[in-house]
Amino acid sequence: MTVLMAGCGDLGTEAGLRFAAAGHRVVGWRRSAEKLPGEIEGVSADLTSANLPPASSDTSAVVIAVAAESSAEAAYRAAYVDGLANVLRALDRDDVRPRRVLFVSSTAVYGDADGGWVTEDTTPAPGGFSGRIILEAEELLHRHFEGTDTDTVVLRLGGIYGPGRTRLIDQVRSGSAATPAEARYTNRIHRDDAAAAIVHLCSMEGTPHPAYLGVDNHPAEMGEVLRFLAEELGLPHPPAAPREPEASAGQAGRGGNKRCSNQRLRDTGFEFSYPTYREGYRAILEGKGVRHP
Repeated sequence: MTVLMAGCGDLGTEAGLRFAAAGHRVVGWRRSAEKLPGEIEGVSADLTSANLPPASSDTSAVVIAVAAESSAEAAYRAAYVDGLANVLRALDRDDVRPRRVLFVSSTAVYGDADGGWVTEDTTPAPGGFSGRIILEAEELLHRHFEGTDTDTVVLRLGGIYGPGRTRLIDQVRSGSAATPAEARYTNRIHRDDAAAAIVHLCSMEGTPHPAYLGVDNHPAEMGEVLRFLAEELGLPHPPAAPREPEASAGQAGRGGNKRCSNQRLRDTGFEFSYPTYREGYRAILEGKGVRHP
């Protein structure tokens, strides 16, 4: 099939390479298309612009994987809502009717759950503008294709880590890491598993659910993760913080304190290469993988 990757940063490029390895034609839209590897047909495109390039008539799967340029509310709206709307208008303009459209979303749509479990059936309750805007984009996608033959899927990813995404490792190494004073669950997914999940959900037979949680098998307390990294690095455990820093007004509740279940994704037959943070961070520390420019 022909796959349009609308947004080809690190995650989109990794997914595109996996589509190509499976024998599919991959077209990648991004501002700096010259940075894309040869396996992806790079096309220069600014998703925040209404003047997007033509979409191939035989496009059967579209993946929209955007990222805000900054943590400002306007940047989130420009990327997630306006960017998505522009892609949808381009598909309509060119009379492209894909079999499936996948939007890369975030667990930020749930906000905080006081350490409780959330699933795809949990009512979203974002705690800041980031989650609210991303939820608005999800609703736009589903509404746009309602009553058509196009399947729409949102993949709500937890915190992505992987090659080049070493913030926690760097904090532990520098001694700036601090264990939260109160237990706080975090949910994450290795970049490679996130990319593999995108390919899996776009390629699988049957009608997909409208939403999947893209997190690994083990929601972990932040203190647990920091202590693990310290032990792997041969360093002392990070000290306890007096209190957790307050989040900014826009990002409040982005991570939240919740445990996300990936059961629905695993029920499709998807298998994780890095089922917990332990395998994933060990791979990073061993230098496996590269971050795409």
